Amino acid sequence: MINTKIGHFPPAKQFGMILHGVIIIALAGISIWGFANLTNAEVGPAFVSYLLTGLLAFAPIPFLGYRAYALFKADYYIDRDSLAILWGLRVEDIPLTDIEWVRPASDLTNPLALPRLRLPGAVLGTRRHPDLGAVEFIASSARNLILIATSKHVFAISPKDAASLVRTFARATELGSLTPAEPKSVYPSFVITQAWESPFARFLWMTGILLNLGLVAWVGLLIPSVSQVPFGFNPFGVPNVTAPSVRLILLPLISALMFITGLITGLYLYRWEKERPLAFIIWLSSTLCAVLFLMAVLFLVSTPV
Repeated sequence: MINTKIGHFPPAKQFGMILHGVIIIALAGISIWGFANLTNAEVGPAFVSYLLTGLLAFAPIPFLGYRAYALFKADYYIDRDSLAILWGLRVEDIPLTDIEWVRPASDLTNPLALPRLRLPGAVLGTRRHPDLGAVEFIASSARNLILIATSKHVFAISPKDAASLVRTFARATELGSLTPAEPKSVYPSFVITQAWESPFARFLWMTGILLNLGLVAWVGLLIPSVSQVPFGFNPFGVPNVTAPSVRLILLPLISALMFITGLITGLYLYRWEKERPLAFIIWLSSTLCAVLFLMAVLFLVSTPV
């Protein structure tokens, strides 16, 4: 047992981190390949195919990136007052007095069904059990699952040293609570909901989304109607390199990527009160970037070739 006052029982992380990293790198490579070929493709079926390949390969990357980050930060703690489950932005702090029992999932008469969409390192989700009702999985592995039951909820976690966690819980219960703890339950969506309550944040988000959608629509209309655009200038500002207009698609793609990156970074910083001004600065910068990309497209198509 680690300590009679506090126990620290992290989940297994190595294999899950490696797997998520490999998948993210593979998807990023496919996405880059699609967008790289997009700039040389003629408008038609090949152009659409490369565009869809790049977008579909990129779409899961933020989701998988967050799951990798959540696994990296994942931990389980237990002391004389509470048992804490930390998983990225997900936080569950359960007073020991609220816990009815802690036992291995292997003790169940009816096997526990696992979440359908799971990967090693991310066994997350909720499934119903005929005896326990809804069970929320916050685990990295389906092996050595430990069930924690309260009067309202059942959690399934996967500490690397499951037996030690059970012993530490029993010891902490025998010692008794020093200070009554308050239950705490925080979900990732809480940060988005909290930020959405700010009128300025809503304005920046919606403005950025509309600007990027407008940029995509405008470039989509320009590509068939313009054959060549300048993509290089000499020291005097005269265009000396031209390219097919299909390369204009790079501008809305880069703009959207910067906007999404800024949105996620701002949400990460918004969790702390003292960092919220920086979050607003990042969201404002992302929106202004979209304006600059609109101006860049206007400059390119209005410059004589």
